[in-house]
Amino acid sequence: MSTAISKCLVVGSGSIARRHIANLRQLLPQADIACVSASGRAIAPGETPATVCFASFDEALAWKSELAVVASPAPLHLDHAAALLETGIAVLIEKPLSDSLSGHEALAARLAPWRDRIEVAYNLRFLSSCRRMRMLLQEQVAGRLHSVHIDLGQYLPDWRPESDYRRNVSANRSLGGGVLLELSHEFDYLTHLFGRFDWVFCVTGQSGLLEIDVEDRADILLTRADGLVAQLHMDFLQRKATRRCKVIGEHGNLLWDLVGNSITLETGSGEKVLFSEPEVDRNAMYLELLRGFIDLAQGRAAPRIAYEDGLAVLTMVDAMRQSATTGLPVKLPSN
Repeated sequence: MSTAISKCLVVGSGSIARRHIANLRQLLPQADIACVSASGRAIAPGETPATVCFASFDEALAWKSELAVVASPAPLHLDHAAALLETGIAVLIEKPLSDSLSGHEALAARLAPWRDRIEVAYNLRFLSSCRRMRMLLQEQVAGRLHSVHIDLGQYLPDWRPESDYRRNVSANRSLGGGVLLELSHEFDYLTHLFGRFDWVFCVTGQSGLLEIDVEDRADILLTRADGLVAQLHMDFLQRKATRRCKVIGEHGNLLWDLVGNSITLETGSGEKVLFSEPEVDRNAMYLELLRGFIDLAQGRAAPRIAYEDGLAVLTMVDAMRQSATTGLPVKLPSN
């Protein structure tokens, strides 16, 4: 028998942490929502919509919340998650799972017993056009698939113009920045929609235009035995925000515009809009993510985006980094 959630903790105080706090207050209006800064700094009054603010992580841990959202910088995700899980608290970990595969391996033994109490926040799966895309692929609307082409980019200084982008997580290696980790939603939806791949080849670059110490662009090629090929371009440089996926199949091409939230079928006889919801509330996918996580915390449901899904993305990123360093293709694990 599940009981009502009365205490929730959010670790972190950045923009995504504040979104989760606001959404938890909406979904659980009777609960106390607490926040603690990942860096240990004091949180100013009114800085977040939390009802309780703690001065340290240890103090927050002792509060014994019933669920927790880990929205600290990626290098700290699993340290915070392990400590919370070991006290019996279900954990939603913001993407990515960690900043490196070695960072995960150092804590793997502590995390292993709690995998069914972990959800990973790849919320793009709950975007309405992503759900429709999955249905269209299952219905084989495009027929046998030949290739997938993903183009993703936005000028980093435009992401959060109210702050200095050079100080944000995205721009700093020590905080888990760079396009491969920050834009890893694409790797999650790629495997969610199309399955795992066998080999990866990756080229990364640092333009020098943004004054940051991480890669600001990457070009990736993924292949597998059945002949499906995926090409991905991602960057922090495009002056107009772009997020597209083109699927080339034997009966036509599926053109998925994630910014416009639409899907078009392109054939020799013309184009047909299969889905269009441009005015979608983007916060709806974050709310859907939290609803499922609350069910998980109450013992009513299994993880929808499991620990293994987050680990699969981290494994892909590790292989991409290896390929970019060596200039060679890298074999991906089969499981």
